[in-house]
Amino acid sequence: MRAFPARVDAVIIQAVIAGALSFSHLHDLAEAAGQGGWKAWAYPVSVDLLLVAAWRRMREQQRAGLPAAGSRLWFLVALAASLGANIATAGLLDLADVPALLRVVVAGWPAVAFFGGTLLAHTPRTSDTADRSAPAVSEAGESMPSAPTPALSEPTASGTVYPDSIPALETEADPDPAPVSASTIHLPPVLVDRAQALARELHSRTGEPADPDTIRARLGLPASMTPAVAAHL
Repeated sequence: MRAFPARVDAVIIQAVIAGALSFSHLHDLAEAAGQGGWKAWAYPVSVDLLLVAAWRRMREQQRAGLPAAGSRLWFLVALAASLGANIATAGLLDLADVPALLRVVVAGWPAVAFFGGTLLAHTPRTSDTADRSAPAVSEAGESMPSAPTPALSEPTASGTVYPDSIPALETEADPDPAPVSASTIHLPPVLVDRAQALARELHSRTGEPADPDTIRARLGLPASMTPAVAAHL
């Protein structure tokens, strides 16, 4: 079996080089500000982790349609710390004599990073909103469908309409149900709202009352439903 050569991604190489340089600059600045030993190596890790965590959380919130102002703020804070260290070590700052204000900023960074990381860890995630919007499920793990609306059969010669499906309990109690008048059939609320909206639109456009048969055709209902549509206009 022939082995395929490994693909070299220029973007990954560039990211590794940029990350190594930024890591080195942060380390040099922390060491010059009085944070020697292992503490100087911990500073670049803290800054880069906060930068990546804030970016990922900001993208998650944007995809979920949630406000991402807090994540964006901490991303800018970490970016400013990393960019500031890169600029400070470019020869503009004497690392042998670091200003007192910079020493204070470097010494106070752990508390700032801890506070920002805690807030990012408690911001809403995408899965939280998905759980609230998920449909109800039964104990067996199956989704629970909504109750179907009984269908209507074609009208008889007397002009009455009978429901196609009648609950079994009512059938046993009354095997010969009374006919339902077409004018008293209750349409679903969605169809009623849609029919009334179409009627208002036709009335404003033509200046005449809307024709129930036209409304029924626009809704895609059978011809037998015209009296029911007219009863709700």
